[in-house]
Amino acid sequence: MTDRLRVEVPAPLTGARLDRFLAGLDEVGSRGAAERLVEEGRVLVDGATRHKSFRVLPGMSVEVDVPPAVLRPLEHDAAVPYRVAYEDEALVVVDKPAGVVVHPAPGSMDGTLVQALHGRGLAGGEDPLRPGVVHRLDKDTSGLLVLAKGEDVRAALAQALRERRVERTYRALVHGRPAARAGRIEAPIGRDQGRLTRQAVDGVGAREAVTHFRLVEALRRFTLLEVHLETGRTHQIRVHLQAVGHPVVGDPVYGAASAPALGLDRQFLHAVRLAFTHPRSGDPLAFESPLPPDLEAALEAARVEG
Repeated sequence: MTDRLRVEVPAPLTGARLDRFLAGLDEVGSRGAAERLVEEGRVLVDGATRHKSFRVLPGMSVEVDVPPAVLRPLEHDAAVPYRVAYEDEALVVVDKPAGVVVHPAPGSMDGTLVQALHGRGLAGGEDPLRPGVVHRLDKDTSGLLVLAKGEDVRAALAQALRERRVERTYRALVHGRPAARAGRIEAPIGRDQGRLTRQAVDGVGAREAVTHFRLVEALRRFTLLEVHLETGRTHQIRVHLQAVGHPVVGDPVYGAASAPALGLDRQFLHAVRLAFTHPRSGDPLAFESPLPPDLEAALEAARVEG
């Protein structure tokens, strides 16, 4: 079984080689993978197979059959760092450190959280690479997330997410200071038309996205925010905060290009609280995670600046 991916070529990528265009898609992930897909006849451009050097034009429809990979469990859980905040027969809540990818994907097929948890009975969902995955955190975003051990649990948690009954709270240190102490950012998010590995407000295939923020601590050049997700689009917090002129400190993709990063080598974004109703027992569950040492150090450096 394969996943069928359809993408329309955006105007900024006029004349790009087909293999380079494909490599920019998250589902493909590399030039080598793109070349193999083309050679195997898994790529159609406007319904026809093309050579890898074919130049794409705006409006062309590119279809890709992406074959599923086989999940390779790790030999030892210790190979991937993580902390279990809660676990029962139905689900597991994990405190994920920065640098860990949640599930295998092109370019990150090993060393993922799902593989490290493979022996804990994760289950649910149609994608064999994402057993039990309900929601994700970016590789370099740390904090709490929940994974299911059965399809009924995964489906119930996914429904709760869609109905906005799962509380997801983050801490983000941003450049500058928002004009209001609290606010709501409502702007649809889709693929960036110029760089398909990025997301953008009103991008290709944009979907509804809503983020709430509240000022926690105002510093001279930075502001510590509490951020609540109402929806869960890829890179949502980072894209929305950049869009309102306050990018996350240390963000290598959406951050301020020449601004100081306070010694960080990743974005200052941490999932500090996760709360939801247990899908089977109906009990309310809530978990909290303190800022990890690298973010605490960066916050203290920002305070020292005044």
